[in-house]
Amino acid sequence: MKGVLTLLLAGGKGERLEPLTRDRTKPAVPFGGGYRIIDFTLSNCINSGLRRILVLTQYKAASLNRHINLAWRFLHRELDEYIDVLPPQQRVDENWYRGTADAVYQNIYSIEQANPEHIVILSGDHIYKMDYSEMIRVHLDTNADATIGCIPVPVEEGRQFGVMQINDAGRIVDFEEKPPEPKPSPSDPNRCLASMGIYVFKARFLFDQLCDDATHTDSAHDFGKNIIPSITHTHRVQSFEFRDKNTGSGGYWRDVGTLEAYYEANMDLVSVEPELNMYDRTWPIRGEHSSEPPPKFVFGYTDGPEPRAGMALDSLVCGGSIISGGRVERSVLSPNVRVHSWANVQDSILFEGVEIMRHAKVRNAIIDKEVVVPEGMEIGYDLELDRQRGFTVTPSGLVAIAKGDGFSTLWNPGAVSEVKENRAAG
Repeated sequence: MKGVLTLLLAGGKGERLEPLTRDRTKPAVPFGGGYRIIDFTLSNCINSGLRRILVLTQYKAASLNRHINLAWRFLHRELDEYIDVLPPQQRVDENWYRGTADAVYQNIYSIEQANPEHIVILSGDHIYKMDYSEMIRVHLDTNADATIGCIPVPVEEGRQFGVMQINDAGRIVDFEEKPPEPKPSPSDPNRCLASMGIYVFKARFLFDQLCDDATHTDSAHDFGKNIIPSITHTHRVQSFEFRDKNTGSGGYWRDVGTLEAYYEANMDLVSVEPELNMYDRTWPIRGEHSSEPPPKFVFGYTDGPEPRAGMALDSLVCGGSIISGGRVERSVLSPNVRVHSWANVQDSILFEGVEIMRHAKVRNAIIDKEVVVPEGMEIGYDLELDRQRGFTVTPSGLVAIAKGDGFSTLWNPGAVSEVKENRAAG
């Protein structure tokens, strides 16, 4: 992919994902136990042969910066390969990024230093597997000024996306951002073509459009709202329909912008035959792989009213986790999770360092890092009580608990020493 530079937009606040985004940007939110959301886009880049990548950050980027430094510093700059993080530099003006197009515009100086012929623009907050080189090839073969990745979605869902109309040659003839009444595809009245937020531009053409957009004070300085609609009738803008890397056709692509969407995408992974194949060695998903010991499942002594057998069914369990006499079902456990005797975890996502004490019960929950659920506590069973405790409860009944310090308000102070001893003993 010589001559191609990739820009990865990773500065979103992710307000609809709170409380998971209170301390981190959306692309840095853990996913699938051992990954971050951004790992899927970065893995697609590396697997597609794109090895010159600029990650544009903004809000709460410390966690994301740390992750990229730990997990993505294996490229060789001597070979002109790199993943560089670009925080807002206010080189153009004193504003934060006012939109996706403005984020790129404010970094034109750094982009020009790479001297690219073509620029790929990606979002760092979607879950999917895609070979971008196929899209770039279509972009080159059609001599397009811009090419937009798209995916068919039900018409009613089109209100959430940019919706395009194409001719028989795949050229985009109309584009509308989040229309109240999406236009269906001519070939399927029940579906419309939605933008995936994936773009390929001729570099010089992109610079011209960004500089022109920057002069319009009434612009939102956004690709979907401003740049794309302004060029579809005057320039060659090509469509590229998403092809799943595993199936070769339209397949798994998830926008995990809400707690429900994020939860469902994680739960997809624990199904018997998940649509997203995490075990495909030909298209690996990379991330931070620490030297944690293997997960451990302990069958304890029967010193209580019932046997305690550590087990996990239809679940993902990461390294360093110990299920000691507890039961886990249809759940995702990140590294270093502890589930103690007679505890029960169902349909939940536990982030790194979470500890579920004896006889505690958790269901339909997302629990952020280092939270300790005390002995006998029930989460996800009485939603009104969960709200009173200060937890986030979604309309669908999903409970989300914010990141704690390990001994948060969930915990009773008298048992802190016991937890410390347990952790020290491993």
